[in-house]
Amino acid sequence: MADGAAVQARAFAPGLHLLIDFWDCQGLIDAAGIEHALREAAAACGATVLGVKLHGFGDTGGITGVALLAESHISIHTWPETGYAALDIFMCGRCDPRRALPVLEAHFAPGRVKVSEHRRG
Repeated sequence: MADGAAVQARAFAPGLHLLIDFWDCQGLIDAAGIEHALREAAAACGATVLGVKLHGFGDTGGITGVALLAESHISIHTWPETGYAALDIFMCGRCDPRRALPVLEAHFAPGRVKVSEHRRG
């Protein structure tokens, strides 16, 4: 690899990926509320929503889904029986996925939160 190509390859960083754990949450079986929260979270980051697909696992089961973004995605998996939600947000370009956190925290009202950040590329 030429020196310039090596520098360019090392400098390439497509985006930031957040892994989010919410414990003691509310709203974990409300598909309409979750869709609204994902769309609002994307908007807070300046991202473009291409579509949202959610699947519920019965009246008391969890929900799994994804907001497909032009800038990547926001995904969610909920376990209402334990009050837990796992989310991940990956965004590239000028979008900052950290701006989604206040929106998601306001919707789910978690008692405890853990966020880890991963630079991709």
